[in-house]
Amino acid sequence: MSKDQQLRMQAKQEEEKNKSIVEQDPYRLQYHIMPPVGLLNDPNGFIEWGGKYHLFYQWMPFKTDHGAKFWGHYSSVDLVNWTHEEIALTPSEEYEKNGCYSGSAIEHEGNLFAFYTGNVKDDQGNRETYQCLAVSEDGIHFEKRGPVVKLPDGYTPHFRDPKVWKDGDKYLMVVGAQTEDLKGAVALLESDNLLEWNHKGILAGGGSGKLSDFGYMFECPDLFSLDGSDVLVFSPQGLEPQGIHYQNVYQAGYVTGTFHSESGTYDHGDFEELDRGFDFYAPQTTLDSKGRRLMFAWMSVPDQDEQEHPTIKHKWLHNMTIPRELKMIDSKVYQLPVEELKLLRTGDASVQQVKLTEKDVKISGVSGKSVELLLENVETEGWFDICFGGAARLVYSPEQKLLTLERESYVSGITENRQCKVDNLSSLHVYLDTSSVEIFVNGGEHTFTARFYPHPDNDTIYFGAETSAEFRLLKWNLA
Repeated sequence: MSKDQQLRMQAKQEEEKNKSIVEQDPYRLQYHIMPPVGLLNDPNGFIEWGGKYHLFYQWMPFKTDHGAKFWGHYSSVDLVNWTHEEIALTPSEEYEKNGCYSGSAIEHEGNLFAFYTGNVKDDQGNRETYQCLAVSEDGIHFEKRGPVVKLPDGYTPHFRDPKVWKDGDKYLMVVGAQTEDLKGAVALLESDNLLEWNHKGILAGGGSGKLSDFGYMFECPDLFSLDGSDVLVFSPQGLEPQGIHYQNVYQAGYVTGTFHSESGTYDHGDFEELDRGFDFYAPQTTLDSKGRRLMFAWMSVPDQDEQEHPTIKHKWLHNMTIPRELKMIDSKVYQLPVEELKLLRTGDASVQQVKLTEKDVKISGVSGKSVELLLENVETEGWFDICFGGAARLVYSPEQKLLTLERESYVSGITENRQCKVDNLSSLHVYLDTSSVEIFVNGGEHTFTARFYPHPDNDTIYFGAETSAEFRLLKWNLA
């Protein structure tokens, strides 16, 4: 039996052995992508190909901790109903023996080309990295072609997460990197055939420009055009908190500007966070056949109290966000739930015109663990809040122009918060799913993403106002 076959068999056995304990978890989600067992992290290879959306993911099937990662695989025809496919990649070869790390996928000559980082460590922890290629004719079974990019000069072995796309008659690749003087950077490479790559230089960061001293590592870069702007999404590590900004251990965000593909240069503005909640990292996008720029992200952050989650005793950890569509509005990236998520709705919306003049108000028919809420035409005097399951609270202060998401820490039990400035709160779009909440503010101008853990029997949703609050409320139950 080959090493690949052995790893696949062991992962399947682990899944079958723990199936019942995983499914008994009251915090298991209803409509989010999760691992069948073990730990899930970064989205990989997100692409629409062969009539389906494919989402690969970093997967550790043997424990709820990081290690020699596999590429797990889900597919869907509608971004709502997902099928868990066979394992795409196992860390079976020497050039990837410590993990098939994150990467991307592209269609080429009718086949699916997956690029990923092969991670190698010796007994002393010294690291080697290779950007590798695997090719599939059916989107399920992959033939490994081995490393196609070795570490260029000027970088430490923290060189990973290739994102590949076609630009005219050439192919381009961005890679998350750390320079030898320990600066976060995005490297740019170019190819005529997807097999032989030339390093063109540093696209962003690395000791120069607006990102010259912006953390010690950039992960998961993604460069794309959106409504006339060139957007670089990446996840910097090593930023110090600044007021209400950069409050998580690591961040995820973007810069916008103009990319010059011939010279390999990129003129861009300042960094903006993509999400203001607790749990959002390593986003990846794709362009689908409808012309939409779609995005998934991992609903967690590396090294952020990962081993304290209540789901660990049920042998699984982490999930993806819901799929989102990106739009550029007034030079800012907006995020919207994809249209297909309406398929989750069971029946028509309950619609109410709500006027609040007190705290802790329960609105008839508005409760549940798997629900969608839409608050429109919001007008408030004094603060206004929504409480979810007694374990998370969203509160807006018009005086401070501050929107705050609070949750009960699953580590200490104390209240912790994340915040952003909102000049005028007009709408809120909320997706609740058992132990997760995703909030889209003012049509996607801001988002808050978080896991939280209410008592399994508590599905209450309360509303409150310091003085008064008025809004139109739509509520759907979700499948």
